[in-house]
Amino acid sequence: MIPAATSSPLVTITGLNHWFEEGEGRKQVLRDIHLQVHPGEIVILTGPSGSGKTTLLTMVGALRAAQEGSLQIFGQELRGAPRITLTQVRREVGFIFQAHNLMPYLTALQNVRLGLEVVPSWLERGRQAMDARCREGLEQVGLKERSHTWPAKLSGGQKQRVAIARALAAQPRLVLADEPTAALDKDSGRDVVQLFRRLADEHQAAIVMVTHDNKVLDIADRIVALEAGSLISR
Repeated sequence: MIPAATSSPLVTITGLNHWFEEGEGRKQVLRDIHLQVHPGEIVILTGPSGSGKTTLLTMVGALRAAQEGSLQIFGQELRGAPRITLTQVRREVGFIFQAHNLMPYLTALQNVRLGLEVVPSWLERGRQAMDARCREGLEQVGLKERSHTWPAKLSGGQKQRVAIARALAAQPRLVLADEPTAALDKDSGRDVVQLFRRLADEHQAAIVMVTHDNKVLDIADRIVALEAGSLISR
């Protein structure tokens, strides 16, 4: 991890509050969140179910609008930002969700290539370069021999590893992962978090990961706990 004093944060959250509509009223799900994440840093979010972890993750990824406070990603303020700014931010973020969200009519390699086809610089390199990068990504998650396999022929853990390869294919500046090891066995889970560590160390990506998997907590530079929407440790 690069010390905060020598690098500008990729994520800066200040006084963030968020509510969900509930019946005729509102339920506050995030309360006065203050958080920074720097290049090369892996931050793990922990806390009980319903504490606001996934809500915070989707807001950092520009998938949910900020209601109150400041949310800056790559130096861009997301609260009230125009759609084009949100789109540009999303292109530099790798998302890993609990559901793999693979396209059933695309092979493993084609699913990974989707992660590159939204990045203009990769489109300029052409299909051959993209496919080479996708094969490399699948090899990194132990699926080199499954490049041309349809999702229906993959196990749950293999589908998740394809989704991880897709998220990391473009070597994004920021990776947001929601329970990325939940569907993986112990060895595969360790391999995946080691991939995260290399991405952080070698490419100075910032990684924010929600997990209940105690076996991967040691990969973190910092563990942040949420309870009832409030940050209780930093």
